[in-house]
Amino acid sequence: MKILLLHSDYIEYEVKKKTRFAEPFEGKGERVEEALVVFVSVEKGDTEETALRAVEEIKDVAGKVNADRIVLYPYAHLSSDLADAETAVNLLKFMESELSDEFEVHRSPFGWYKAFKISCKGHPLSELSREIRGEDIELTQALRDEEKAKSYWYILTPEKELVELNKFDFSRYENLKKFVDYEIAKRRAADRVPPHVELMKRLEIADYEEASDSGHMRYYPNGRLIKSLLEMFVTEKCIEYGAMEVETPIMYDRSHPTLRKYLERFPARQYIIKGDKRDFFLRFAACFGQFLMNAQTTVTYKHLPLRMYELTRYSFRKEQRGELVGLRRLRAFTMPDMHTMARDIDEAKEEFYNQYRLSVEVLEEIGLEPEDYEVAIRITRDFYDENRDFIHSIAEILNKPILIEMWDRRFFYFVLKFEFNFVDALDKASALSTVQIDVENAERYGITYIDSDGSEKHPLILHCSASGAIERVIYALLEKAHLSVDKDRLPMLPVWLSPTQVRIIPIAERHLEKAIEIARKLNEYRIRADVDDREETTAKKVRDAATNWVPYIAVIGDREIEEEILTVTIREESTIERQKRVKMTVEELIERVKSETEGKPYKPLPMHFLLSRRPSMR
Repeated sequence: MKILLLHSDYIEYEVKKKTRFAEPFEGKGERVEEALVVFVSVEKGDTEETALRAVEEIKDVAGKVNADRIVLYPYAHLSSDLADAETAVNLLKFMESELSDEFEVHRSPFGWYKAFKISCKGHPLSELSREIRGEDIELTQALRDEEKAKSYWYILTPEKELVELNKFDFSRYENLKKFVDYEIAKRRAADRVPPHVELMKRLEIADYEEASDSGHMRYYPNGRLIKSLLEMFVTEKCIEYGAMEVETPIMYDRSHPTLRKYLERFPARQYIIKGDKRDFFLRFAACFGQFLMNAQTTVTYKHLPLRMYELTRYSFRKEQRGELVGLRRLRAFTMPDMHTMARDIDEAKEEFYNQYRLSVEVLEEIGLEPEDYEVAIRITRDFYDENRDFIHSIAEILNKPILIEMWDRRFFYFVLKFEFNFVDALDKASALSTVQIDVENAERYGITYIDSDGSEKHPLILHCSASGAIERVIYALLEKAHLSVDKDRLPMLPVWLSPTQVRIIPIAERHLEKAIEIARKLNEYRIRADVDDREETTAKKVRDAATNWVPYIAVIGDREIEEEILTVTIREESTIERQKRVKMTVEELIERVKSETEGKPYKPLPMHFLLSRRPSMR
């Protein structure tokens, strides 16, 4: 936003002719005596936050020149990068409202050609200019509505009772109480560094990238392996469920009429980038590309429900700085995104129920059990009243109490949404899986299907991420591992996600050849096995393997070679006080690891199988 501030004896303007952007106005103009006249150009990317900073500048100058009257005068000629007319008018009205508590404010009409005369006082502070830079971020109408939304909170019990929060007994539900407190407070910023940040660095999974924008991470070989396996797994589950996999662009025309309307309805902050002739926004979900594709697809009732899936690497949201910490909340993230066209509300509810169960299954197979997360349902009161039995049936699936947030009116494009929320060591909650029933966007995008009677109808659309963002899944697994220490369990990742699943430790140089032979055999069976061939003591090697959360540590010495066995430390069965060591053959070890990873995707070791050949990534 650019403003020119003139302390004036008077300004007099006459309205001549309106443009196609003109706001309603009656009258010929006005003359205002003894005023601080503020010529304003509202630019692309300006938000209410930008306008507030401009208001503070205006108040500061008005105080210095002792002005009691302010004239806000829209003036496009200060900038070549103007916002659209609707945004400009809204922000000018917002500034008028913010200033009117302290000043007599006059605002000349937007979008009219005007003749004006002005007499500037000519003292040192009478002519000043300011540039108030907004971030390349846009607050959508949905975000503004969300900040003003009135929420009514309840607990839905497994017995299908809807209980007000102050009447629910939380004594047996400590984690649910933490989640409820977090939701009510709406304090997203982190006060301390959560434990997973130290873990992601120490395990060489991920780290901050100082050369990039905040919330953009670097992933080391271990992290890329874990991410890739999760991406493969969730993608396979969605395709198994019946989704068609597609790929769509990561940026879209900001002025596209259909997309522009959807932006306003989506509660996300946007990245804006400038092209040669147009401005673009980076997607914050796969909706844009998939909906445009659906609008051009010929669909009949026989094809429904029709599911489309994309793994978006990456989606982008310009989250606030104080909220960005580790892998919990990012500005660039990988989102498995599935959209389902449903024929009517009955089919939409059936899909919602099935995708709820799919999300439970996906998280469980990843390594996050129902006791690891809390359920929230966001719903409009009308939809709840009309579908009470259906909503109550959801509580039966996990047989645990659910937080209900209810609105008197619909703020967004959906009438019903569930989230699975992980509560971390700092009592902060983060959404994982989610499904929403969208009642707006089929019509907005022109998405239709041909019904059995030959008529053209708009479907309902379900938005589903069966796991939530992949990075946030890693965060949840690391935080869960940290919390397991309080239960006298050793922290670890699920075996199928562990970068090294088996580490072979030769006691002496003469045992190295056998250790390499065993490791190669394990890798042939698609088990990630490496060999610690460094010139360190056996005790040091075992400690390092434990520090790296290796699930199976197999030591081999003279006796092991003679008896054709391995001495194996099993991390999952060990505690902080006691290591579980067993004797087993190579074949028994293979069978055990294969049984733990059955049905999961596989990738080979992310680095050389000899530790002496590996660089330190930090």
